[in-house]
Amino acid sequence: MDYAALTGIVLVAGVVLAIVAQRRDWRPPLWVALTVGIAVRVLIMYVAAIGTWQPVDFVNSFKPAGEAVLRGEDPVLASNGGWHFLPTIPYVYGILLWLGIPWEYAGRLVTVVADIVLIPLVGKLAGGPRASLRAFQYALNPLALLVASVHGQVEPVALVFGVAAFVVARGPGDPHRPGMVTDVAARVRQGIAAYGVRGSIPRVIGRRGMLHRALLPGPDDRAHLRRGALAGLLMGLALCAKSWPIWLIPGMLLLLPNLRARVMGLFTTGLVPVFFLVTLPIFAGTSLNQIPAVIDTIRDIRPIVGEWGWTPWFTGGSWDLRPELASFGTNLIYVSVIAVILWWRRADPIDMTTAILIVFMIMTPRLGAQYLLWFMPFLVARPTRFAWAAILTTSFWSAYGYLVMTQFGPQGWWLQHTYWSRASILILPILALALPWNRRVAEVPGLASSGSPKSSRITSPA
Repeated sequence: MDYAALTGIVLVAGVVLAIVAQRRDWRPPLWVALTVGIAVRVLIMYVAAIGTWQPVDFVNSFKPAGEAVLRGEDPVLASNGGWHFLPTIPYVYGILLWLGIPWEYAGRLVTVVADIVLIPLVGKLAGGPRASLRAFQYALNPLALLVASVHGQVEPVALVFGVAAFVVARGPGDPHRPGMVTDVAARVRQGIAAYGVRGSIPRVIGRRGMLHRALLPGPDDRAHLRRGALAGLLMGLALCAKSWPIWLIPGMLLLLPNLRARVMGLFTTGLVPVFFLVTLPIFAGTSLNQIPAVIDTIRDIRPIVGEWGWTPWFTGGSWDLRPELASFGTNLIYVSVIAVILWWRRADPIDMTTAILIVFMIMTPRLGAQYLLWFMPFLVARPTRFAWAAILTTSFWSAYGYLVMTQFGPQGWWLQHTYWSRASILILPILALALPWNRRVAEVPGLASSGSPKSSRITSPA
């Protein structure tokens, strides 16, 4: 990368300022965080755009998708497999190219604007007296700057809608919320013990049973349904940017006030991607008989491993097509995420989501540096004891790839990659330490007296 030294200086200065703000408990107003965040993002975007080096996928995958929209072609099929997601972002690419903005700026403008909007959203997500501090710290987050302004990867777009969905789902009031407050399994066991299996079934799913009562309208039902619909709409847009925000859905649903709102949120979450899929013939020029091919392309994920974590030690630090490793790692992710949801089910849904995303990074067999941005808004908003250790190590590892390795030719880059990818395994225990271990259970006022399991009060994160 050209201007790597200048970019590195800006990143280091931002980290120092963010840590000093943490030590001294600075709480600058939002306009300061926005001003600083805009300035550093625009500066780094400019030096990345005028450089001779451009990320390979930024040029060979994202640009063809935007150009396909400009020509009235399907961006998934016309990009030769470079775009594996719904065409929502390529539509924006196409508009910016149509306006005559050079691709080096147009492609990054989408992600930079999204990342700027994330600054106040992180403050909203944090809530409480330190909300402005968290917004300021995200404004200077080095990984966010690299992903949005250098790489132009679309993670900030998915995150801006995903975090907004969390803020809407939580609604007004105390920013700290409980997760599951009803032990459904215990209720079912009690019913079976008291009435037997046959007698307990109607008490659970029959008329006036537990499920029926949960689905009945309550006070402020319309407001709750609107909240669920809007949160689901935003989460659906996040899924239109990339597929990974599916991991955010459990936390969003738990933040909604009742089962009816959750059903509405889940429905609208699925409705948005379906809308963009079925309107391909209208907006993207896709013929009806091409839609199955579009779906197959979106679903197709090549089993490339060897970039991060444990898989480089099986590939010698190089990329490799290893279906057996990819399959094992994918199953490991599913099992681990289910375990995390069960273990943190009573935690604040934001803490549970942080745990899901960090465990994904620990277990995943394949990862690009941009994936590490997934948990950043949540970890910055609700930092744990080892949050800064995780932020700094992942940012340093990623910055080495973006700023240092790009100074070498192809042979030098591959040699560096063999060491860089294998070194990432040292970050995994740090990520494990950064999990919200001491915030596994959230106290709900009044539950202790009603016979619920003992819980510990959520306090504002340090």
